[in-house]
Amino acid sequence: MSVSVVLFTCDLRLHDHPPLRAALRAADSVVPLFVYDRDVERAGFAAANRRAFLADCLTALDAGLRDRGGRLVVRDGDVVEEVCAVVAEADATEVHVSADVSAYAQRRERRLRRALESRGCALHVHDDVAGALAPGAVVPDAKDHFAVFTPYFRRWSAERQRDVIAAPRSVRVPNGVRSGEVTPRGKVPGVSPGLTAGGEDEGRRLLTAWRRGGLAAYEDRHDDLAGDATSRLSPHLHFGTLSPVEVVARSRDAGGPGAEAFVRQVAWRDFNRQVLAARPDASHDDYRPRHDRWRSQRSAREEVEAWKDGRTGYPVVDAAMRQLRHEGWMHNRGRLLTASFLAKTLYVDWRVGARHFLDLLVDGDMANNQLNWQWVAGTGTDTRPNRVLNPVAQGRRYDPEGAYVRRWVPELAEVEGRSVHEPWKLKGAARAACGDYPEPLIDLADGLARFRRARGKE
Repeated sequence: MSVSVVLFTCDLRLHDHPPLRAALRAADSVVPLFVYDRDVERAGFAAANRRAFLADCLTALDAGLRDRGGRLVVRDGDVVEEVCAVVAEADATEVHVSADVSAYAQRRERRLRRALESRGCALHVHDDVAGALAPGAVVPDAKDHFAVFTPYFRRWSAERQRDVIAAPRSVRVPNGVRSGEVTPRGKVPGVSPGLTAGGEDEGRRLLTAWRRGGLAAYEDRHDDLAGDATSRLSPHLHFGTLSPVEVVARSRDAGGPGAEAFVRQVAWRDFNRQVLAARPDASHDDYRPRHDRWRSQRSAREEVEAWKDGRTGYPVVDAAMRQLRHEGWMHNRGRLLTASFLAKTLYVDWRVGARHFLDLLVDGDMANNQLNWQWVAGTGTDTRPNRVLNPVAQGRRYDPEGAYVRRWVPELAEVEGRSVHEPWKLKGAARAACGDYPEPLIDLADGLARFRRARGKE
């Protein structure tokens, strides 16, 4: 009896899963395998919120496989060693896996290919699983990737995506392949109290609700901080419990300006993936150096800690940072505001902020997190690298009544109207009612002047 192995990584689903379909077609039985990667943990990227969400995803994946007559095989250790061990136990002839774009994932793929070839086992890498369009599917003339989003999006939109694949009706798993246990969510320490639930069923439920209740208004409401009118699908896209191909297809089927605007955001995810696939060092090096002499976490320690704790004195920044700590997630407009404040108003190295986000974000993704931080810092693909977002003006625009601020900064709950965005201007009893809410860390004009001098604009 022929056997294939499917290595699940960033694709923890059964619907629209090309590696699983290919493995089922190629062999009589399949080993669905997930490996807890020790190297990820040693590198400090196994953040508590993602580990807890992962527990939900693996539990749901195992349940879905059991409903189809199979099971999930779980191992713990070095991915290459564990895959090779499973191949030997099952006498498998081929392994199927989804492509990923980080430098680490690319190195792991090369190691795995060499190890399997030495055992006479073929490795099949599927590059159209984790993104709606594979990195390198569209490229500009004489270059290996697009460096500006708008021309990329035009080509991306014109490219025909593959068809969505149905989930398999049955999965036959060979006997005799040992498996460990999924670490339950409840045994993961340090999880944000408001962390959302994971798993394919939950992701599909959210997508259906989003199409019915939020997608049509997305163009008009996606920056509404208090309205929380975004899809919240990003954790499911990160873990692959939802297929980006299916998300785009179902959104386009719904149609309308809201769907078009939402699909554009999914394209941004693919854009960042194709940048990182071509330039893996961009996860830690400036994509477009501006010769900055950033302040470090050590030299700006007090300011960095105040930013992390949501105590900068700028309410909309603090609200977003507190949402991040409580939920392991942050509204996209909040991500832009908090990143601009750290990198440009405080002039702290963007890598400090990117690392903190990765420590907490359930959707912490190397391509999107690092390259979006660089976009805001002006060292990435942004065509306006010296843009600075004013947190007061942004708060008034995207949280005009202050509801988002009051939700996350209870010290300001009694401040009425737009005054909540400038509590330092309150007098007497009104200011006293804010309790120990801090004064601003820095005057915005001073921060802007420092940044402009650093970039040689003054």
